[in-house]
Formats: sequence, structure tokens, C-alpha cells
Amino acid sequence: MPIHYICRHCRTTVGSLNQSVISAKQLGIHALTDQERTDMVHYDQDGSITITTICEDCQELLERNPEFHQYDYLIH
Repeated sequence: MPIHYICRHCRTTVGSLNQSVISAKQLGIHALTDQERTDMVHYDQDGSITITTICEDCQELLERNPEFHQYDYLIH
């Protein structure tokens, strides 16, 4: 079951895991609220999981330009 981490702002692949068995605790999604889990964790039809996160570049950009929080998509 592949697990893909994708930046929610620029759609860059942050990383991928290919584990046959992995727990929500190992992924860190156990700490998310139900709403955060709904927004960030997507189960694809092929059995893979996509988790949206923020890449380092977008995090740095948002820290330097807080007004960019209003945008869903960032190009850098």
C-alpha cells in the first residue's frame, strides 16, 4: 500500500512510503482531529493513501509572507 505525501499548496511530492502494514500512529495521523483527517488523508481507488502536508519551501514562504495563507495554491 503506497502512501504519498503531497504539498497542499504547490502539489510537490514530499515523499512516499511503500509499506504493506503501517499504523495510523506510525504515520502520525492518530493525532489529527476528525476534520483534519478528512481534509488531509485521502484513500485512492487503487488502495494507495495520499496525505496532504506542507513542504519546506511553502512553509518558509508562508512564514515570510503570512498574507499568502489566503491562497490554496502557491507557485514558487
